[in-house]
Amino acid sequence: MKLVSYKTEDREHLGVFVNGHIYNLNSCDKLIPDNMNEFLWGGPELMEHAARVNEEIRSGKIEAKEELFFELMAPVPHPTSCRDGYAFRQHVASARRNRKLDMIPEFDQYPIFYFTNHNAVQGPGEIECMPDHFQKLDFELEVAVVLNKKGRNITAAEADSFIAGYMIMNDMSARTLQMEEMLLNLGPAKGKDFSTVIGPWLVTPDELEQYKVPAKPGHTGNAYNLEMKCVVNGKQVSAGNMADMDWTFAEIIERAAYGCDVLPGDVIGSGTVGTGCFLELNGTGVLNNADYEPQWLQPGDLVEMEVTGLGMLGNIIEKADSNFSILKLKK
Repeated sequence: MKLVSYKTEDREHLGVFVNGHIYNLNSCDKLIPDNMNEFLWGGPELMEHAARVNEEIRSGKIEAKEELFFELMAPVPHPTSCRDGYAFRQHVASARRNRKLDMIPEFDQYPIFYFTNHNAVQGPGEIECMPDHFQKLDFELEVAVVLNKKGRNITAAEADSFIAGYMIMNDMSARTLQMEEMLLNLGPAKGKDFSTVIGPWLVTPDELEQYKVPAKPGHTGNAYNLEMKCVVNGKQVSAGNMADMDWTFAEIIERAAYGCDVLPGDVIGSGTVGTGCFLELNGTGVLNNADYEPQWLQPGDLVEMEVTGLGMLGNIIEKADSNFSILKLKK
């Protein structure tokens, strides 16, 4: 089942995407709230209601009215929180190698994450960036999950049952801002807080059963063979696979829930897949060829991310009509 959030006349709705069309869930079952947040707080019970409506629409048992004029939003437009992990060893090792650093052994000891700005989550469409963001503006190709149960001190063995579904995630990054602030061993903050993109829809775990593979040796949780790629202005720049996650989402959730509550609506990203950003690609390029020309996102660029089973997430990079710069405020 593919769940979507969308707007009609500035009002948000919850829908299901069936055979290329969007249908409003609340109009088919009044027990289903007309927004994603309330729906997620309803947990597995409301998910069962939505699954029944989805199947009845697919089979023709009910004649639901198709939405014709709408604006597609982030599937979870108002997350309770937004964390991002660091689960792909290839990306971490390559990024460190490019900075002439050894692989950090702690990566293999425990999964880590950081909190980003859950109020800056966006869906398909335009991404408006300030002038400082264009100082080495980057994409990051990831997958994200959202939870629909509350829990604390959850074990990895049970954590997958807290996942409502999966989405593509683009963790937009302003690298100059990010690198400056992290010199002080704090962050990332301003390098990340302007936009995190998820979409185009929320895919429930049952749709991914056909892609399930074993987790890596010594790890616990569901893993999936999902091809991941990013295309910028029609040219493929990145390719990877979700099965390459060394730490599973279940293990990241286990750490996230230690000593604190995780809540319905919490979004958690996988971290960047290997080759999944210009920072890594540029570093590798320069390492192999001194004449390599680094690439960063520019105004007007079209970024398209595609993941097997999860769809395609497309965004156009726009420049804000402003000259305000916090980089120029440095003492």
